[in-house]
Amino acid sequence: MTTPFTRAIVIVLDSVGIGELPDAPLYGDAGSNTIGNIARRVALAVPTLRNLGLDRIAALGGGVTSGAPAAAVGRMAEASPGKDSVTGHWELMGIVLDRPFPVFPHGFSPEIIGEFSRRAGRGVLGNKAASGTEILDELGPEQLRTGSLIVYTSADSVFQIAAHEGVVPVPELYRACEIAYELVAEGLGVGRVIARPFVGAPGHFTRTANRRDYALPPAGETLLDRVTSARLPVVAVGKIDDLFAGRGITRAIHTASDDEGMDCVEREMGQLASGLLFVNLVDFDTQYGHRNDVEGYARNLERFDARLSTVFPRLRDGDVLIITADHGNDPTTASTDHSREYVPLLVAGKQVRGGADLGTRSTFADVGQTLAELFGVGRLAHGTSFLQEVAQVFRPARHP
Repeated sequence: MTTPFTRAIVIVLDSVGIGELPDAPLYGDAGSNTIGNIARRVALAVPTLRNLGLDRIAALGGGVTSGAPAAAVGRMAEASPGKDSVTGHWELMGIVLDRPFPVFPHGFSPEIIGEFSRRAGRGVLGNKAASGTEILDELGPEQLRTGSLIVYTSADSVFQIAAHEGVVPVPELYRACEIAYELVAEGLGVGRVIARPFVGAPGHFTRTANRRDYALPPAGETLLDRVTSARLPVVAVGKIDDLFAGRGITRAIHTASDDEGMDCVEREMGQLASGLLFVNLVDFDTQYGHRNDVEGYARNLERFDARLSTVFPRLRDGDVLIITADHGNDPTTASTDHSREYVPLLVAGKQVRGGADLGTRSTFADVGQTLAELFGVGRLAHGTSFLQEVAQVFRPARHP
């Protein structure tokens, strides 16, 4: 099948879930509803997202906007076990895992920590599951005094290393992460090692934009691999490059904030002739979800909504814009971890049938399969394409 599309823009709103999945209680996430629970506490002014049809699938408050939505609208369930960013993003690009990444709710073994400390040349503090901001308050002063590395994990499959930039230079922290990657990612199958540098004084520590993720390479062929093999560009914005270990990406742009991420979207839309622009906006998760900051999360949704309104005039005839998420992170619950939720599926563009009902998709991989059909790169192992449901007309795609 030929299509009118030559360029795809996929924006992942990191952690913007829209309601608990049926298996959420198995993950301790019964009642989680990131957007819905925020909207119950804070009046959300998101007119652009409402116009696209988000209010059809998420409880935004204030009823449903009259008239047909501007986008094709649906929601997606996660087929893979787990609720972390790697699993969610991999599934979006066509990989459905049959088992979750290992987690370490009680910390890592003394043998692993001892070997890591020996090879890194520094002591270790923490080694437990903890909130990233709370552990800085607890152990940051001791880290400043001793120069030891703060190691912690969460409900996700992560080995996180925090250190003050004035005590442990960022390049040294990165080297420590590479050591940890060999020990726990390659050795134990942990999904990610994350560098968490911070600055400031006790009581006023803040994490910096020098975060870096060291993820396992994808466990199979992804849509990104297919697109780059077809000699089409894949531009990754935000932490996408880290989540896919750099694979299937022609150019990576790391960002310090969601605003900077949207700046990149607008700039790349003016420069990228064809191919895939794949964007992660992580502040929803790191700045607000993990910190249970309901008001901050709401205001970030509103900032994104305002920025999104400036994207639409930049869409070309051959563009398809997909807005979705990778998991939830409900800031209204006692937990500071990710939550097992449905994610939104909003598909827009000049050649997209506004108001098309995409229903409830059984896997995030439907996005990857749709893009595989759009770019003509062959079927992926998982997912069902919804391209025929959203495309208004079909004509030969023209890739320069």
